[in-house]
Amino acid sequence: MGGGEAGTRVRLSPSEPDSGGLRSHFAKVAAMDVAPLLLELYGRIPPLAADVVEGLDTEELCRAPAPGTNPIGWLVWHLARVQDHHVAELLDADQIWSAGDWAPRCGLTPDPANIGYGHREADVAAVRPDGPGVLLGYLAAVDARTRAMLEGLHPSDLDRVVDRRWDPPVTLGVRLVSIADDSLQHAGQAAYVRGLLGL
Repeated sequence: MGGGEAGTRVRLSPSEPDSGGLRSHFAKVAAMDVAPLLLELYGRIPPLAADVVEGLDTEELCRAPAPGTNPIGWLVWHLARVQDHHVAELLDADQIWSAGDWAPRCGLTPDPANIGYGHREADVAAVRPDGPGVLLGYLAAVDARTRAMLEGLHPSDLDRVVDRRWDPPVTLGVRLVSIADDSLQHAGQAAYVRGLLGL
């Protein structure tokens, strides 16, 4: 149950008078501006990533806690790649990964399809960032474009269908939540791996 006094439920039918302005208050809450909410959500990702890679070198970033598991560097690379890939698709634009020296600094080619899904152990091992700087720099560039998109969002935009390959079709709102959820899960996994490795 939400705020207010415990056990209190306020109901206001269309026929009831609204002398206290309650209906107007609920309408304002329902029409909440989604941009600040999403900016707050996405704004939590870069600091979490920065905390988990701070002070690590390439060997530590690429050290897996056990065979067949994902190291810190791969997890942070993957969360940035997913956001870049999905947001570029939403904007009908090129991925940030495809320009600059992000890919070679991670030991890879700038293949826009390579975002980590389906990676086998050898694929994971091939992701070798040259240090925390490339991971955080790439994520910062991705984050800046994502934030610019989010700043212009209106509540009505969230219902726009962006992917009909699923049943039900995926709306912009669902896709944005999915991207953030993926990023935050992987940031948490990376922090856990760092703890396991005692770094």
